[in-house]
Amino acid sequence: MIHSTTTVSTGRTLLDGCAIVAATIASYAVAWLLRMPLLVPFLNTAASFPFMVAALRRGDLRGAVGRMLVWALTMGVCATLLSSAKPIDTDTLFVRGAAYRSEMHAWVRTGVGAESTPSLFIPQQARDAAIFSALALATGGVLAMPMGAALMNYMGHYVGTLAAESARPGVTMLLGWHPWAVIRVVSFVVLGVILSVPLLARVFRFRADLRAARPLATAACAGLVADVILKALLAPAWHRLLLRVVGW
Repeated sequence: MIHSTTTVSTGRTLLDGCAIVAATIASYAVAWLLRMPLLVPFLNTAASFPFMVAALRRGDLRGAVGRMLVWALTMGVCATLLSSAKPIDTDTLFVRGAAYRSEMHAWVRTGVGAESTPSLFIPQQARDAAIFSALALATGGVLAMPMGAALMNYMGHYVGTLAAESARPGVTMLLGWHPWAVIRVVSFVVLGVILSVPLLARVFRFRADLRAARPLATAACAGLVADVILKALLAPAWHRLLLRVVGW
């Protein structure tokens, strides 16, 4: 009986993962046709939100987090590949795409910028984390997830456009996702799901057992701290590494 239940759970997880990937890819296809930048993060969110809610209603908090991590990974891949193939078009497709690309490309060229200046990036990241957390708690993730999608899209846009100009595009696509940024994304996903639970539990009438959330929340908060420390320590060297790989 236990084996049967585990098999069903695994099958559901795989099906949900495939459905999230397919729906997220479709959201970019629709966004490409509509060309309405402010709508893109909401289209992305629509591809995954029902799966998060369904997992939470089953009492599967870790499953909800896992599904949202699949969603974030798919967005990162889609935004990166799309911007690598069509850098001029995605400059305007993604909210803040052009501004972030310009800022980060300048940093790769010179090593000067917020990315390697703690006095600049720490307040920015603290602000983003606070806004994201407040939106997740106040709206059950309905507005936090589009914010997260917008962040993923312009980060992917930076990486994709950098790869488009690189002598080694494949390596650039991997290194362009700075390790501290990946930790930040995972931390945001975990916190976003956990903070969405109280409101979603009331709206969809399910019991919210947050005991499993404590270690996840602790790990996510530790991840945000690690993000800042690693960025402060590694960003200058990472700039030099990217500069060599890109070939500027």
